[in-house]
Amino acid sequence: MDYISTRGKVEAIGFVDAVLMGLANDGGLLVPSLIPSVSADTLNQWEKLSYSELALEIFTLFVDGDIPREDLKKLVDDSYATFRDPEVTPVRRLNDSLSVLELFHGPTFAFKDIALQFLGNLYSYISRKNNSIIHILGATSGDTGASAIEGVRGKEGIRICILHPHGKVSKVQELQMTTVNDANVLNLSVEGNFDDCQRIIKELFADVDFKHRYHLRAINSINIARILAQTVYYFYAYFQAAKGDPAAKVNFSVPTGNFGDIFAGYLAKRMGLPVNKLILATNENNILERFVREGVYEPGEFHMTYSPSMDIQVASNFERYLYYLYGEDSQAISALMDGFKKDGRIVIPEDKLRTVQADFGAYGVKNDECLATIGSYHKENGYLLDPHTACGVAAADKLAEAGEVTVALSTAHPAKFDEAIRLIDIEQTYPAPIQALFNKPQIQKVVGGSNEEITEQLLSFF
Repeated sequence: MDYISTRGKVEAIGFVDAVLMGLANDGGLLVPSLIPSVSADTLNQWEKLSYSELALEIFTLFVDGDIPREDLKKLVDDSYATFRDPEVTPVRRLNDSLSVLELFHGPTFAFKDIALQFLGNLYSYISRKNNSIIHILGATSGDTGASAIEGVRGKEGIRICILHPHGKVSKVQELQMTTVNDANVLNLSVEGNFDDCQRIIKELFADVDFKHRYHLRAINSINIARILAQTVYYFYAYFQAAKGDPAAKVNFSVPTGNFGDIFAGYLAKRMGLPVNKLILATNENNILERFVREGVYEPGEFHMTYSPSMDIQVASNFERYLYYLYGEDSQAISALMDGFKKDGRIVIPEDKLRTVQADFGAYGVKNDECLATIGSYHKENGYLLDPHTACGVAAADKLAEAGEVTVALSTAHPAKFDEAIRLIDIEQTYPAPIQALFNKPQIQKVVGGSNEEITEQLLSFF
């Protein structure tokens, strides 16, 4: 399997090189040169597999000999052995038409663990095989940082620096990152918002000489391995929800800010998974909802919400979807992204908008509606949603139709967002690993939001 850039100026490369490149050297995002097609017979066979077995089969399609199968199997098995639930991503039924896909049973209680446990092990494997140095640089709106750090902390040949917006993540998210006292970990708390952190990362990676000189590698969802790992749980959850009925209408409602999680669902559907609807759930930072409804992609006013991991205006994975929307025309994508950099907006024609609206439903959830959804499901179903999952559930309630089964992606354990839960007078007990964080010292540096300040920190660390 080869990987190419959405902007068409990078020669085709293999899976391992694509993982190491992260952001394509021409500024685009890497995608498989051909999306594998999965037949109905293969789906029937996969339905009987465990999560790790299913992950191995799906990864094999995209790795295609770049990593020996026995090595790939060990990477997969080691990655998901760290999860607290034997199913890895269990599906919990809330009522006749709605289930939640619990993606928070990994080490840091967030869905990012599913990809980053694998990517951390993969980077370690590559470092050993190539006898190479790996310097990981990433930005987080809350969960990616902790999951990435957990995936590589203490591993020989790897250093990791994570940027997070100062004061704009939950306390538990902050503690999960900043209480790690390993020498190969640097936390930078950036004065600004997540979009500032993400911009710095993209601009540093776009400096190809700098990236190569300092062995920079990506941990954010710009890395194609992140997306591929996330496609697995769409297949796994579909099999649980459809229960062997080929006529079942199974929707997925996905809380998203960076477009990575829902793009993984879109990729699974293009592979042949018979998904009925992909519902895109946003919060008040609803640039993606506006795009689906109006065909205009334009950052608006930034809002701090109860679902801070979705407080994002510029979605880093959006370009991957545009590439397929425009028929894999890299020249068209280059022109669109150049225009976005110049004018700050993308407007698509009516025929493209019809395609978008066939691919996705979208709903933006207000802060009050988010809290009300948490309260009502706790009262009526005895199930506690975190604020991001609540956005997905609220969107499902709005957009799902009779006769459909919807799986809402539950992206984090509610203990990570107790500030919001307490606002509706719900008390919860922290899991022991989270409770223990409050007694540990924090290690972080507060820095300004300029490329120069971040570069200075990186040079002294790497």
